[in-house]
Amino acid sequence: MNSENPLLALREKISAVDEKLLTLLAERRALAIDVAKTKMTTHRPIRDVDRERALLEHLITLGKKHQLDAHYITRLFQQIIEDSVLTQQALLQKHLNQTHARSARIAFLGPKGSYSHLAARNYAARHFDEFIESGCLKFHDIIHQVETGQADYAVLPIENTSSGSINDVYDLLQSTSLSIVGEMTINADHCVLVSGPTDLQQIETVYSHPQPFQQCSQFINRFPHWKIVYTESTAAAMEKVATLNSTSVAALGSEAGGALYHLQVLERNLANQRQNMTRFIILARKPVEVSEQVPAKTTLIMATGQQAGALVEALLVLRKHHLIMSKLESRPINGNPWEEMFYIDVQGNLRASDMQQALRELNEITRSLKVLGCYPSDTVIPVDPQ
Repeated sequence: MNSENPLLALREKISAVDEKLLTLLAERRALAIDVAKTKMTTHRPIRDVDRERALLEHLITLGKKHQLDAHYITRLFQQIIEDSVLTQQALLQKHLNQTHARSARIAFLGPKGSYSHLAARNYAARHFDEFIESGCLKFHDIIHQVETGQADYAVLPIENTSSGSINDVYDLLQSTSLSIVGEMTINADHCVLVSGPTDLQQIETVYSHPQPFQQCSQFINRFPHWKIVYTESTAAAMEKVATLNSTSVAALGSEAGGALYHLQVLERNLANQRQNMTRFIILARKPVEVSEQVPAKTTLIMATGQQAGALVEALLVLRKHHLIMSKLESRPINGNPWEEMFYIDVQGNLRASDMQQALRELNEITRSLKVLGCYPSDTVIPVDPQ
C-alpha cells in the first residue's frame, strides 16, 4: 500500500468492485429483457408481486450472512426491480405499437440542465438509442413543435408533490390534438447553485423558474433580503448565474443541471416536502395502445352539466365499473366564464371492456368527453418484505 497515500490502493479496489457491479447490473437487465420476451408469448403480467417479495426476503436472509442491513438491501433491490419492470414495459410497448425507431427528437422546457431536460433524457434512455434535444422557452412552444412535426415527442411537467398541479399545462391540454403516450416521475432535489465560494448571507439575488420557488418557499422565507427573479427555466437561471460569476447571485435548480454550467452546490434538499417529486407527461401526434400485461392509465377531459350532482353522477359511473380514479383536476373552460372542465386520471386500459362501457355511459350524461390518452403507468409501487 502506498505509504504516502494509504487510501489510494483501497480506492482503486473499490473502483474495481464498482465496475464489476456495473457489469452484473447490465447482465441482470439483459436477463430481464429475456423475461419480457418470454412473457410476450405466455401473456403473463409484467409484475409478479409474490415473486418480488420472495426475492427480497431471500436476499435479506443472504445479506445477514455478509453483515448487510436489511433496510439497505430492500432499498437497493427495490430500485433494481423498478428498473426491471420499466425496462420490460418499454419492450412490450415497442412490440405492440411497432415503434422501433433508434432516435427521436424530444421537445422540453429550457436549455440543457432543466428538470424537463432531465426528464426527457430519462425517457429517451429507456426508449431510444439516441436523443435529439429540442429546448423551448414556453410550454406552448413545446406542444407546437410536436403538432407541426418539428419534434416527435413533448415532455411537459403536470404536477408536483409540493406545489401541486401546473395549471398552464392543463389549460393547453384543452385545445391540443396531441395524445398522452407516457409519463415519468423524477425527484426534484432543488439546490442553491453558485459560481464560486460564497455563503447564504452574501447572496442578494436568486434566479429560477417560479415552480422551484413555490416548492422551496419555507427555505426561501428564511432569507428575506434575497431578491427573487423568475426565469423561463431552471437551466436559464443556471446559465445566468454562470455568466454573472458573482458571489452575490445564485440559482435554484438540480445538482446535475448545475454541473453542466460548472456551478457548485451551496445547499441541497430545499423543498418543503422531503420527497419532492414532479410528474411529467409525454405527448405525441398519434395515440398508443397499451399491452394488457402492463398497468395502464387513461386520462379523460370532460364537461358536465351545471345541474346539482352532475360531477358526482359521472364519478359514480367509474365506481360502478370498479375503475380507480387517481387524479381529479378542474380548470376554467376557455371563453365560458364560471364553467369548468374536469381532468380525470383513471387506472385502467382503454381497451378493457369495463373502461369502454364506462365511457359509453359517461358520453350519455356529460356535455363533452374526450380521451386525452391511454399510456403505461410508470408508478412502480415497491414491494416490502413481510
